[in-house]
Amino acid sequence: MKIAIIGYGKMGKIIAKLAEEAGHTIALVIDRDNLDELTPGRLSEAEVAIEFSQPESAVGNITACLEAGLPVVCGTTGWLDHLEEVKAQVANSQGALFYASNYSIGVNLFFAINRYLARLMNGQPQYDVALEEIHHTQKLDAPSGTAITLANSIVEEIDRKQTWVAQVAPAPGEIPIHSIRLGETPGTHQIVYTSPVDSIVIRHEANSREGFAKGALEAAQWLVGKQGVFGMEDMLGLAI
Repeated sequence: MKIAIIGYGKMGKIIAKLAEEAGHTIALVIDRDNLDELTPGRLSEAEVAIEFSQPESAVGNITACLEAGLPVVCGTTGWLDHLEEVKAQVANSQGALFYASNYSIGVNLFFAINRYLARLMNGQPQYDVALEEIHHTQKLDAPSGTAITLANSIVEEIDRKQTWVAQVAPAPGEIPIHSIRLGETPGTHQIVYTSPVDSIVIRHEANSREGFAKGALEAAQWLVGKQGVFGMEDMLGLAI
């Protein structure tokens, strides 16, 4: 598989390393220093793009790939205000986009557990719920895309919760998300249900960034030859 890497920070470098170890070819690397190479001609050298850049760059990068007829796996978070616009671009170009807030297989299993627990808690009004996420200090968006995905799933399942809020004291219908930026932490997400008599905690802790990179590579292989907008639930067959 010939891969274009768009965004060559820590994740981009790990993806490139694991891709080459698996026998894939890195056809193109785009970073801040060579943005002028993000052209249809250069992108045509690849079979699929993997995009891990910055929130302000993601939509432009995805658009460039779609216009070049290149399927794109996007792992950048913080741009979802433009998701409907991007979905329309995918449809118009008959292209393919794979987006996930987190490419770890374990995290996506955690998403399914989170949704199931929230369904159970819908009938247990004595429990309130809060989220905490911890990431490395270089992560720019807060809350993390993974935390937002978790919180939105809870809102969809628990009738007494209408929205989530960041870093503030919540009203009764709100779910608080507390974001911590600490050292080189790859990513930890914790959901706590608390009642007057007990607490229930579910937690996912990443030990390294390699899990995210491996999931992105698997998504890239899965996406080639497809058309439409997809996520990890499609690839893994999870009913979440």
